[in-house]
Amino acid sequence: MGKTISDIARIANVSKATVSRVINGKSQGVSKETAERIRRIIEQEGYLPNSLARSMVSARTGTLGFVVPDIGNPFFSQIVRGIVRCASRRGYTVFLCNSDNDPELEGAFIQSMLEKRVDGLALISSDKSGKKTIAALKNQDIPVVQVDRIVNPQDASVVIDNRTGMLMAADYFLNKGADKIAFLAGTRGVYTTEQRLMGLKDALENRGRSLSDIWLDYGHYSVASGMEMARRLLDAGTPVRAVLAGCDTIGIGVLRACRARGVRVPEDLEVFGFDGISMAEVVDPVLSTVVQPIDELAEESANLLIGMVEGTVTTKRHLVIEPRLLLRGTTLNG
Repeated sequence: MGKTISDIARIANVSKATVSRVINGKSQGVSKETAERIRRIIEQEGYLPNSLARSMVSARTGTLGFVVPDIGNPFFSQIVRGIVRCASRRGYTVFLCNSDNDPELEGAFIQSMLEKRVDGLALISSDKSGKKTIAALKNQDIPVVQVDRIVNPQDASVVIDNRTGMLMAADYFLNKGADKIAFLAGTRGVYTTEQRLMGLKDALENRGRSLSDIWLDYGHYSVASGMEMARRLLDAGTPVRAVLAGCDTIGIGVLRACRARGVRVPEDLEVFGFDGISMAEVVDPVLSTVVQPIDELAEESANLLIGMVEGTVTTKRHLVIEPRLLLRGTTLNG
């Protein structure tokens, strides 16, 4: 049978209250020598604090919930890795749920997280309208941080400036005189898709043009979808010289379709991705992209959520991180 707090107190010749204060990091009034002796005994005896009992006292569980739409997407998996790393460094365990882009499942996961009394919730929502997500969190007194996508403007958020990022990529092609551009977008209605479309629209309208002047196709944030959209574009015979991909995985799919059809990149067709995932560095040619600082996005999200949990952040902040262009092998000047 495992050691109890009473056993540790007896071995250390102190009260249970003193042991409890040391365990919970509230050792004011306990000498440094005594605290160190208690910690040494805890380690030697293999004592595991009762997290449930501790949460009843502190009103915290030391856990965070994180719901993502597709853990198989390298962009989301990199965010998960960063948030877990930051949370662990600050003493929190992260419960991860993958919604498979299903708003109903996402809502069920949110409810499950609430029932498990997580201290805070990070969310990359698959709910385009936000209605199910907002309903699941209604009247719940729990810190929430929206990561990458905003579905409820009332909740805190950490996002990339998607609109400016796509504006910069579109400007790059338009400034080179590209007459016909294709935008192979992600999932229609998703926050990031719509923001990036608005950036492209801004770039066109700045030149007296409109979205009707480009090839626009919607798919999903995956390599397979990028291949499918690229095939439709190539089959149509439209004289497009430049492709703006809705994300890097779509861009990688475009490269694969072009290779299969004998279309040279960038000589026959230039391609720009969006994300800056590690996978984009190992394709040939290396994908030019709009880089999102993924590690910074994850770090800011975790720190904001933990700050709200611990009370050091008292307002629902909305952080916007700036992207940058990275020219590589899929653009002629890369």
